Amino acid sequence: MRKNSATRATPLKVAVLALPEVLTLDFGIPVQVLGRNTQGNYSVQTCSPGGLPVRATGGFSVLPDRGLELLDEVHTVIIPGFTTSREQLPAEVLTALIAAHKRGVRMVSICTGAFALAQAGILDGLRATTHWESTADLATLFPAVAVDENVLFVDNGQVLTSAGVAAGIDLCLHLVRSDFGAAQGNLTAKGIVSAPRREGTQSQFISHKPVKSPASQPADVSAAMEWAVRHMHQPITLGHIGAATALSERTLARRFELHAGIAPMKWLSAQRVERAKELLETTGAPIERIAASVGLGSGANFRTIFKKHTSLTPSQYRHAFGTRHAPGLID
Repeated sequence: MRKNSATRATPLKVAVLALPEVLTLDFGIPVQVLGRNTQGNYSVQTCSPGGLPVRATGGFSVLPDRGLELLDEVHTVIIPGFTTSREQLPAEVLTALIAAHKRGVRMVSICTGAFALAQAGILDGLRATTHWESTADLATLFPAVAVDENVLFVDNGQVLTSAGVAAGIDLCLHLVRSDFGAAQGNLTAKGIVSAPRREGTQSQFISHKPVKSPASQPADVSAAMEWAVRHMHQPITLGHIGAATALSERTLARRFELHAGIAPMKWLSAQRVERAKELLETTGAPIERIAASVGLGSGANFRTIFKKHTSLTPSQYRHAFGTRHAPGLID
């Protein structure tokens, strides 16, 4: 569908579907980005079941343009986040979404709008994302969906999903670039005073949390975790952890898998990356020093492992999430 001319002769029709307790900013993003800043390349209308007013976060209601019949006429359907996303949607909404998808309509979600696509079965077998606070629920409620919490958005071709809030802007700009080329995408970004491009593979900001914390584990597993974290700067092996906690390697691995749901060395690698994130955010220490302090070896090895976990290089992560700090200090 890409067309690089300044204005498309026939605008692409877009429906923004408002569901109960629609998130106000999520709802406004496609209306503003696609409807007002693309030189007429899109025709954006809003809709709801029955065309009725929809309660929005913030204590007011939005009055959509149309009912669900709008989905029969459009090129793209966008579903903004909504706070009632864990509740069952009405059959008429699911039927309309399924029918649109079968016709080849492009299906897009922002934030928890992904739950609507998942309820309709549209995300089955696909990689998808949502706001990082909701990824666990999405994965639990819809096990057929491959949920990825470490990206801003996922483009599966006909089906696209984004993380929360600002990631919806990134996804809308991605749609513009895909439909009308980079020049139009950059012009639209300028119009909304946004960075022209953030790759979909860039990591969401996720608050630091242990994969499984020692406090939630049996005494032997907890002791192994605590010892590993205290000594993470050293070249630790499974044998080292077992010897320090009087467990055989086989018993340690079995106990870890049973209670933490992850292999010991994978858990330790995740802990090292979490600590590295904290240091990148709060210190100006050189990459090589951070790598050594968390036990990830050389700077090159650190970059490889860090990017595997976050989809960002350490420098990109620091640029995105770092704060002003004292140079080079590591506690």
